[in-house]
Amino acid sequence: MAPTDRRATRRLLLRGWTDADREPFATMNADPVVMEFFPAPLKRAESDAFVDRIEAMFDAHGFGLWVVERRADRAFLGFTGLAPVRDDILPAGAIEVGWRLARSAWGQGYATEAAGEALRVGFGTAGLAEIVSFTAAVNHPSRRVMERLGMRHDPVDDFDHPAVPPGSAIRPHVLYRLRRQDWSADA
Repeated sequence: MAPTDRRATRRLLLRGWTDADREPFATMNADPVVMEFFPAPLKRAESDAFVDRIEAMFDAHGFGLWVVERRADRAFLGFTGLAPVRDDILPAGAIEVGWRLARSAWGQGYATEAAGEALRVGFGTAGLAEIVSFTAAVNHPSRRVMERLGMRHDPVDDFDHPAVPPGSAIRPHVLYRLRRQDWSADA
């Protein structure tokens, strides 16, 4: 799926980024509640640099993180998609499904719906054999999304995130996996 392609779910549109998305994205990334399980909220320049990396990801891999927009009112809700995992976190070649949504979008099933569509792209169009997801062990809402997606957790895969300072409550991370043969497009 190229960044110019659009994918629709029942309630959502996954699409490429525009300059108009940078402001609501920066607002979301500056929210300390949204960023609770990350080392720190992002400043505007950091948020804009993240969008630039997302756009480069599409060029390099043919997939990336898409804007999640609510179809009913075209509201920017956040992002979901597929991203290569840094080699210092997991072995080379691992692909992650991830998401981040504005607080106003929480608790409505949007993360599961959007990430489910990203899995369809990953296992379908991209032909991936496995997709992973990881988060701080204390991030129970994201862990529940991973479980609803059919992903499996094995404690032997858990790790300390190298970008999080030692002693931080969010340094211990859990890893969830989903193999193509275990995936159901109907999940």
